[in-house]
Amino acid sequence: MKKIKLKKPVVYSLCIAISMLLLGGLWYADTSQKSLKENDEDLNYVSRLFEDNVVSVVNTSASIVKPYTNTNVKALNNFYDYKSDEKTQQNAIINYDTTYIQNNGVAYGGINDTFDVVSVLPGTVTSVKEDKLMGKIVTIEHENNVITTYQSLSEVTIKEGDNVAQSTVIGKAGTSNLEKDLGNHVLFEITVDGKYINPETIFGKTIDQLKSN
Repeated sequence: MKKIKLKKPVVYSLCIAISMLLLGGLWYADTSQKSLKENDEDLNYVSRLFEDNVVSVVNTSASIVKPYTNTNVKALNNFYDYKSDEKTQQNAIINYDTTYIQNNGVAYGGINDTFDVVSVLPGTVTSVKEDKLMGKIVTIEHENNVITTYQSLSEVTIKEGDNVAQSTVIGKAGTSNLEKDLGNHVLFEITVDGKYINPETIFGKTIDQLKSN
């Protein structure tokens, strides 16, 4: 086999060409790495924008639901409001043993059978007790100083200290010695910053809306 002998200038040219190719490859790799790093920094910056500065346009506050799920249940009396008409005020007065009491809530019932009573908002059970006049009573504290009370229960399925989700069944409607003629019902009360609010005006609203009124 005949050997090919390269002249020195040709060898030098080949060496230079190979060196240039190697240097070009190193330069390309370095440039690509910097580009990837910059892209990562851009992505991180965009991510930080979403995490730190963007405010969600979706209201995550839960809308208040009714304290029952049975669609046949209805309001049996009125919340006492000194601004309401005389007839409405009369239906908001509780007469017990020659004593007249202003109704701070609304009694819901009107069906023969008992029915589930549910929490109108997520919250923490702060009290479970039994009263001679009002039967079993559950009190739940919600965010922003909103407190709900469920009275005249025949049974309770939660305990003090429990964290309950919205619409959690907390017990069953029952009767009370204070308003025996109402049959099975739940007397529902709600306070915002310590002030009683008419339950009939709150359903479907958020806590923020209650606080703004």
